Amino acid sequence: MTQRRRRRFKLSPPYRSPQNSLLEYQNGKFSISGLGSWYSYWRDPYHLLLTIPWIGFLLVLAAGYIAINLLFALAYWLGGNGIANATPGNFIDAFFFSVQTFGSIGYGTMHPITIYTNLVVTLEAFTSILSMALITGLAFARFSRPAARVLFSRVAVITPYNGVPTLMFRTANQRQNQILEATLNLYFLQDEVSSEGDFMRHLYHLKLLRHRTPTFSLTLTVMHPIDQDSPLYGATLDSLEQTKANLIVSLTGIDDTVAQALHARYTYGPRDILWNHKFIDVFHRTPDGHRYIDYTHFHDVTPQP
Repeated sequence: MTQRRRRRFKLSPPYRSPQNSLLEYQNGKFSISGLGSWYSYWRDPYHLLLTIPWIGFLLVLAAGYIAINLLFALAYWLGGNGIANATPGNFIDAFFFSVQTFGSIGYGTMHPITIYTNLVVTLEAFTSILSMALITGLAFARFSRPAARVLFSRVAVITPYNGVPTLMFRTANQRQNQILEATLNLYFLQDEVSSEGDFMRHLYHLKLLRHRTPTFSLTLTVMHPIDQDSPLYGATLDSLEQTKANLIVSLTGIDDTVAQALHARYTYGPRDILWNHKFIDVFHRTPDGHRYIDYTHFHDVTPQP
């Protein structure tokens, strides 16, 4: 391949990949520095404005609003005495005339009287329409993003279930509406070395006794049987720590309230997995035969007798 052809595949800013990504290992869990943080999208204005905190979003809009009006005020000021009832050469009057034009206020006190000023007014009116459309779209996108309020138990346990050692953890819908067609996936990651001596981070998809439910409104116990086909078969706390193992659970579904897809995820480190423990029951019966859930013991476990 010639040098000329190779240049066609060279990435140029802003699409160039970052030179380094720091993977920090703390408390038995990996985290990528800056992943998902709003400031990591500085090369992508749309995602930056969607993820920046609301106070930052409003400050960016205010700064842009002032900058646009200052730019058009400069254009009016350079045009000379083109605004009726404005003090000639007064930049403040030009600025506030720009504010009135940009907001389609039109008090009538100041108005354009030259061809040059009318052309600038036309350009500013078009800029105003475009800016309002973009700001409205961004604000709606921020408000309409579904946020999953799904709770995962702080620990997972390994306890016998029907005679088979089983990994269990809890999840609950904190919003107490319905998540339709909720689907759970559980992944096991650990460091491995191939027979050729190559190091890699291997991912396994763990089988669950039930990975899907038509409606998820209260709480659910997720179970993975540790049989001979499970990558957790024969694992211990020491072996999981040596391989820097992690369990990652993801939940997807449709929020019944807004009819939009939502996602939730949680990670368990080796020390978040407790052997020979079981969860304290949160389901209780009332004297009149009804049932209720006590979420105060949602994270609590007890040693297996």
